Amino acid sequence: MAAVTELAVGQVATRSGVAVSALHFYEARGLIRSHRTSGNQRRYGRDVLRRVAIIKVAQEVGISLAEIGEALASLPEGRTPTRGDWNVLSTAWRDQLDRKIAQLKKLRDGLTDCIGCGCMSIDKCPLRNKEDRLSAQGPGARRLLVAR
Repeated sequence: MAAVTELAVGQVATRSGVAVSALHFYEARGLIRSHRTSGNQRRYGRDVLRRVAIIKVAQEVGISLAEIGEALASLPEGRTPTRGDWNVLSTAWRDQLDRKIAQLKKLRDGLTDCIGCGCMSIDKCPLRNKEDRLSAQGPGARRLLVAR
């Protein structure tokens, strides 16, 4: 029995754990590709399963779809991404993820005293910016930002 080389959209959805509508969305954004049969049904190469897995993992850690699209565009079309491909992609995202982790830690640690406070101690608040003195440093919550 020959191995199945193409999958219907429902098969990809079932195997990947992604809704059919999400697959259509990914395809519209150019993240994955399919072709149409003579009966006008979508068919995907098996490599799409690994690509969808990469999309899901990258989204889970906060990589934007635009960045995922750029990364996937760098891979050869029609070939299942390899361990080496993943290494290249994940290494490119490492600095961004490290910044996000640092930002989240700073936010978590800075807000520890705020949980349940309801700003009853505004005079001691670590987020307080009396008379907007931090405006010269730029917009936003300056004390919660991690330097780039």
